[in-house]
Amino acid sequence: MTLTNTIKDFVTIAIQHGGWTELDRIYLENRVLSLIGSDTLEKNDPNTTQQPLPAIELVDTLVANATAASNNYEKEILATQLMDLITPPPSVINAFFAKYYDKEPKLATDYFYELSKMNDYIKTRDIAKNIEFTTPTEYGELEITINLSKPEKDPKQIAAEKNAPETNYPACLLCMENEGYRGRINHPVRSNHRIIRLNLDNQAWGLQYSPYAYYNEHCIFLSAEHRPMKINRQLFENLLRIVEIFPHYFVGSNADLPIVGGSILSHDHYQGGRHEFPMAKAPIMKSFDLLGFPNVKAGIVKWPMSVIRLESSNKADLVRSAEFILAAWQQYSDTSLDIRAFSKDGTPHHTITPIARKNGDSFQLDIVLRDNNVSEEHPDGIFHPHKELHHIKKENIGLIEVMGLAILPPRLKEELEDVKSYLLDDTHAIAEYHLDWANQLKETTTITKETVNQIVEQGVGNIFLHVLEDAGVFKQTADGLAGFDRFIQTLS
Repeated sequence: MTLTNTIKDFVTIAIQHGGWTELDRIYLENRVLSLIGSDTLEKNDPNTTQQPLPAIELVDTLVANATAASNNYEKEILATQLMDLITPPPSVINAFFAKYYDKEPKLATDYFYELSKMNDYIKTRDIAKNIEFTTPTEYGELEITINLSKPEKDPKQIAAEKNAPETNYPACLLCMENEGYRGRINHPVRSNHRIIRLNLDNQAWGLQYSPYAYYNEHCIFLSAEHRPMKINRQLFENLLRIVEIFPHYFVGSNADLPIVGGSILSHDHYQGGRHEFPMAKAPIMKSFDLLGFPNVKAGIVKWPMSVIRLESSNKADLVRSAEFILAAWQQYSDTSLDIRAFSKDGTPHHTITPIARKNGDSFQLDIVLRDNNVSEEHPDGIFHPHKELHHIKKENIGLIEVMGLAILPPRLKEELEDVKSYLLDDTHAIAEYHLDWANQLKETTTITKETVNQIVEQGVGNIFLHVLEDAGVFKQTADGLAGFDRFIQTLS
């Protein structure tokens, strides 16, 4: 295919999807020429194909032929600017979203999700590089992802980022001002980024999808105002309102304290999507009555972390019951289990990770108890992955991991291959910090070339289970469950 055909096919897609008409064809062709640094389009080129290639493949060709982009960063900007031409403006997207939503909520999210993949805002090709598997445990199958989707930066870009001038626009990666932003050397390009506007009981919020999704329809709900995250009554109301608007999605919030919180605590936001996590499948192991809330079902979930599940058809009761539990937990201490609500200087250490979903005509709220205390023995966090697990996972345990999906670092792709070679007594370069674990696998399993993959994957899953157990404030032991009962008694 000639460059001219590529341009014409790309413009055809832009007209089909970008809110343009055939009257705009010449204008769009000249826009593409300008972006790629060319000034000529063949007049007598043969007809373009009836079914153009996918937009991302056409953009690859255009970028490869561009004289206006000399390095990876410039090529990324160019590709995103081209994709902007096939992406309708925010007003048009929001109008289409509302039109589909009037028919069925799922149609609206389907439209926006497919558009976000088609215009490469959701990096489907990069996401496909992730290594994913599941491992059975006594709590059901845990999900494991070795995250390989985010591209590595070249040394020149890293150096340029260090020398880039400081600016506070956009204030963070989640601000509304990212919509359509060209980007800069130390801030992602967002020319093809769009946000659905939401009204949550007279609050301005937005819906977008995650560029590097970890699960199906991984989306982000973000406040229009740049403000810190806070677990409070308003949050519970927002979560339940969101699953009322989008009953096919779950939505949850990271905790609002360091160590147990997410990576961005400076901007109020939640994560959601259309995926049933292992924790959602976990059963209630013990029901109890919640004082003052006869219409709310309450129970302890059989899960390695400490989870209370609430369910009711009455949103107001559910909000008040969640607020009641949060207030009790923020004040609760049990020094026999290293659980302390406050430091001596009054610093608070207790919060929760809440997750909401719709269950038929009822609403569910999972309340995961969190504690961010540290100690001499565990300086990274008492209820954080302990040091012996850091060779696999040492990062914060946020919302996604809480629900049973491990997000593991990319270094493990090569390191686990070396572990397999070590287990098979082949040539290897195993990292020293994996040796104790690898030797334990050798001592406890029979390893062959046919079984080594499964054994290592199960071993990783078992470590993730221990990670969740470390993060649980009330352990699934006799002492831990007795401690959980003592806390429940303060609620009954």
